[in-house]
Amino acid sequence: MQAYERKQLLERIGREGATIGADIPDEIEVQGETIDLQEFVFEIKRRDTVPSGERERVEQAKRNLRRERVQRVERIEEGDIDREEGEALATSVIGIDRALNALESLGPTDLEREQQAQQTADKKRWMSFLKKALGKGTDSGARRGR
Repeated sequence: MQAYERKQLLERIGREGATIGADIPDEIEVQGETIDLQEFVFEIKRRDTVPSGERERVEQAKRNLRRERVQRVERIEEGDIDREEGEALATSVIGIDRALNALESLGPTDLEREQQAQQTADKKRWMSFLKKALGKGTDSGARRGR
């Protein structure tokens, strides 16, 4: 493969909208293991949230996909490959990116923790409002009394 062809493939992978319209591969070999990637992503996306038992599985899958993506990009950059293999690698990298985007965009994984954080933030805003309304916690309130 020529240097300019490698550059074109790397630019295609790095393009902002590269994953738009791209398909998640049906299967992909990651770390020597074949994964039904499309089925896995759609199975996880069908749920509103990731159940606690599945969180670690999803996180591990994302780590493995990121690792595999790096290895495939390195093969395009430095490997002794022909144009056809480079195209296949670039397409698979874009498919991995698409799968990672889908997995990253999942809703909150812990609804109770999310609700608690929301309540805490609401209380802080309310207390801040009350302090301002009552003139406490600002220098202006202290000056009026002098």
